[in-house]
Amino acid sequence: MTAEGFLEGRRLQLARGVLLQCIMGGYPAARFYGSDDGDLALIADPTQIHRLPWSDDPRALAICDADELSGESSNLSTRGQLKKVIARYAARGLAPVVATELEFFVFAPNTDPTQLFRPPVGLDGRREDGQSAFSVSSNNGLRPFFNEVYKCMAALGLPRDTFMHEMGVSQFEINLLHGDPLLLADQTFLFKHLLKEVALKHGLTVVCMAKPLAHTPGSSMHIHQSIVETASGKNVFSDAHGEPTAMFRHFIGGQQAGMADFTALFAPNVNSYQRLCHPYASPNNACWSHDNRAAGLRIPASSPVARRVENRLPGSDANPYLAIAASLAAGLHGIENELEPSEAIQGEFAVPDNLALPCTLHAALERLKRSQLARELFGQEFIEGYIASKTMELTSFFDEITPWERRVLAAQA
Repeated sequence: MTAEGFLEGRRLQLARGVLLQCIMGGYPAARFYGSDDGDLALIADPTQIHRLPWSDDPRALAICDADELSGESSNLSTRGQLKKVIARYAARGLAPVVATELEFFVFAPNTDPTQLFRPPVGLDGRREDGQSAFSVSSNNGLRPFFNEVYKCMAALGLPRDTFMHEMGVSQFEINLLHGDPLLLADQTFLFKHLLKEVALKHGLTVVCMAKPLAHTPGSSMHIHQSIVETASGKNVFSDAHGEPTAMFRHFIGGQQAGMADFTALFAPNVNSYQRLCHPYASPNNACWSHDNRAAGLRIPASSPVARRVENRLPGSDANPYLAIAASLAAGLHGIENELEPSEAIQGEFAVPDNLALPCTLHAALERLKRSQLARELFGQEFIEGYIASKTMELTSFFDEITPWERRVLAAQA
């Protein structure tokens, strides 16, 4: 839209079906978004209008809500779904607080998808070989790129906590500062967009796939969650003596009750399960633990005022609005129904059958189809539309034969 049109308040409309467009570009049957495929109104959030600092020409981006023409939020909007979850907390005098940790890879351009991703050539003329995890100088070879990333984050008002090299080859992680869930979802979305745009300027490719390289750790989007009283600002997970509260237990119980049903929302792509099938630091379970990274729900070591629950299941490929909404909705379900969690686990452990999660996209979608809880929390229109779109993507994947199949199976009798 032109700047003039935007400033005049001209309404931008969009077909409802676009919210269910699959990643290959196609659409499920029209019955999932209304047979008329009528319009939605895109309403810009006045707090999320940003001049794009990486663009040479004056350009701006406005994050919008997708609303029905009658005024209410569209059930198909993931941002709208998150706002509804936050409103349910507010009705109880509570406010969730979240922070996201986003991991990503920086690669050289990859023009042939049949070829493996490769680290870029750094300022020293060499490619990283995987020995730079957590090094204080590990991003020096990409300093011009990261310098512009930092400047663009500041220009967009994206405060950052820590930035580090992660375990993978040319893999990095950013921790965004905790705050309002909608704000953090917006910031996570903006940061991912910023990364890709700045990378292109520097002749690089940023990849937020969950598992872009074999034999290498995948990329997560861990979600840290706590809840405060709206009136006092106190963390309801700790009592006056600094001990865990019943609400803390119930929140964990709700997370456990929802993780298997919501796995397809946290791990939305075929590739998501490549990350989860190697469970170290990518736990595919609904166990909980104090400071054990093998658990799907980890309670980080912290002071009572910062007591929180870390959901370690989502990958960096997850929709931040939907992943945060699903995690918080599960926790609130536990609070409302006073669900008790399992016993905490520590050390090495075997995952009980009732806390195991789906390990393929097909299994996760089948579990989501059977979930009454998902329909109660997100509505039938959204869940059925989401399943329809993701089923198209899964079918598209099965329409191709992989190099592994040709290499290993062709010679079999």
